[in-house]
Amino acid sequence: MAEFLTTRELADLLRIGERKAYDLAASGEVPHVRAMGKLLFPRAEVLAWLNASRAGPQVAEPPLPPILAGSHDPLLDWALRESGAGLATYYDGSFDGLIRLKERSAQAAALHIREADGFNTTSLRDAVGEAPVVLIEIARRQRGLLLAPGITGIRGIADLRGRKVAMRQASAASQHLFLAELEKLGLSPADLAPDPTCARTEEDLAQLLQSGKAEAGFGLGALASPHGLGFIPTHEERFDLAIWRRAVFDPPMTRLMAFLQSPAFAARAAEMGGYDLSGLGTVHHNGASG
Repeated sequence: MAEFLTTRELADLLRIGERKAYDLAASGEVPHVRAMGKLLFPRAEVLAWLNASRAGPQVAEPPLPPILAGSHDPLLDWALRESGAGLATYYDGSFDGLIRLKERSAQAAALHIREADGFNTTSLRDAVGEAPVVLIEIARRQRGLLLAPGITGIRGIADLRGRKVAMRQASAASQHLFLAELEKLGLSPADLAPDPTCARTEEDLAQLLQSGKAEAGFGLGALASPHGLGFIPTHEERFDLAIWRRAVFDPPMTRLMAFLQSPAFAARAAEMGGYDLSGLGTVHHNGASG
């Protein structure tokens, strides 16, 4: 669905003539922008404008399902269990999480999408606009090459040519970053020997390496020690939770967020390694519209 409506599309939405749509824009009554001499109407703002004009009883929005989607993280997964938050999980990558957040089939999504000027914020805005979603930092994480036990001769991504590499699915932010790093080096998946099994979570990737089915994979440093793997750090990333604001103060999310601030959570992060919690709780985006 396009983010901006044309004058004709606005007229169709409002069931008015196109001339009247121009008049609404000229009088400043309807949200609009001008780009290269053309009138465009931001869909989200037009819908908010219509909702603000609503008369009569207000109908409550349907409840958001208690599901956390997006990227898998072993520390967050542990916290969900220990906190008794009661949130179900659907881990299929950051980009899948954004889709489920936008569709309201999840109340939160875990994200680590690297962008030109930071992490996650632009991607979140592209997905939900200025909808009431808050983006809260959980941790900074170390990412790099995890190596199967006994593997030698790999010092960086450039050494993966011809090696059997565990790969992630297309909706995983780590896969996007890994392919971008290969491209910088003039490489592509065709230059590797990808394992046919798709690792759909960080834990799946580590287990593929531990079993010897692959030699290397682009994963989290926190999983190296528990699985007896080697680790070559290449990147630091910011790991955030994007949460619909009306779910932030519901019991499942309040239990989780309280536990994330506990000494037990800090101790677990230190034990696992590869995490920096100094920015925990920082709000990086807070959508304005209702």
